[in-house]
Amino acid sequence: MDTAPLGRLGPVSRLTLGGGGIGQIWGETSRDEALATVHAAIDAGIDLLDTAPMYRNCEQFIGEAFGGRLPKGVRITSKCALGTVPHADAEKRIVGSLEASLAAMKLERVDVYFLHTNLCADDYVYAHGNDRRDQAATTWSLYSERVVPTFDRLVRDGRIGAWGITGVGVPVTILAALEHGPRPHVVQVITNLLDSPGGLRRYAEPAQPREIARAAKGAGAGTMGIRAVQAGALTREIDHALPPNYPDAKDYARAAPFRALCERWGEDPAQVAHRYALSMPNVDTVVLGVKNRAELAQCLAAEAAGPFDARALAEIDALGLRA
Repeated sequence: MDTAPLGRLGPVSRLTLGGGGIGQIWGETSRDEALATVHAAIDAGIDLLDTAPMYRNCEQFIGEAFGGRLPKGVRITSKCALGTVPHADAEKRIVGSLEASLAAMKLERVDVYFLHTNLCADDYVYAHGNDRRDQAATTWSLYSERVVPTFDRLVRDGRIGAWGITGVGVPVTILAALEHGPRPHVVQVITNLLDSPGGLRRYAEPAQPREIARAAKGAGAGTMGIRAVQAGALTREIDHALPPNYPDAKDYARAAPFRALCERWGEDPAQVAHRYALSMPNVDTVVLGVKNRAELAQCLAAEAAGPFDARALAEIDALGLRA
């Protein structure tokens, strides 16, 4: 498998095994199939695992799969869904979440630790779900005054190798974080042909994922592309129930011309979507949401096929589907 440098981590595989599917949040999968998928990914050359405590059983399964001893060369991430808490409580919450993740995975450190809540200005009002802002978002003052110093100390103490942010919050605030020192070492960025965060988006402004990826690379950060198939919107059929007005369901309807194009090409939409994500500039590795070995095999085939040429990319972009 090809590799690319992920900031200070150095070369990593172009595909990362995400924890959502393995943890059983992207549809049904058994414990045995989840564990088999983890081992199959490692055997295929994937050397980065992206976990989080909010991915249900993911971190427990990682602990079961490896018994606290990751295979040589394999690196791992975890996340903290901090939200907005009193400044005095932030360090305890961050460290407590890390310790719980390490215990579940039977590890002593992780290679990257992410702030997994949105970033927003202290006085920002979300267009949707503002009543849940303190659960879903971390304010700028909390981030700059408490989160960043705590993450930096965890790096110095050897508990984490690097830290990062999930870059799906208010775009102007994400861009500010990439200019504010100390800067995150890694950023997770929306990477799909729709440029859509789907149900992750609570703000009214344009999402700007390509601008965020470009800024991250300009700041020397590694970039991990997420939502390559946009929660199933870029597959043949979404395999979990959604209300018709939910953003991911709307994206699925909007992507009908893409599915028609894939049919003309004789290609599976999910494989094309992953190959498109791997072709996008400023993205070091693409995080997979697969939940079984069959879905993994499809993604491995997309990586093996290599990036699309300019002509194929232009034909997809000409559909006019970007948000």
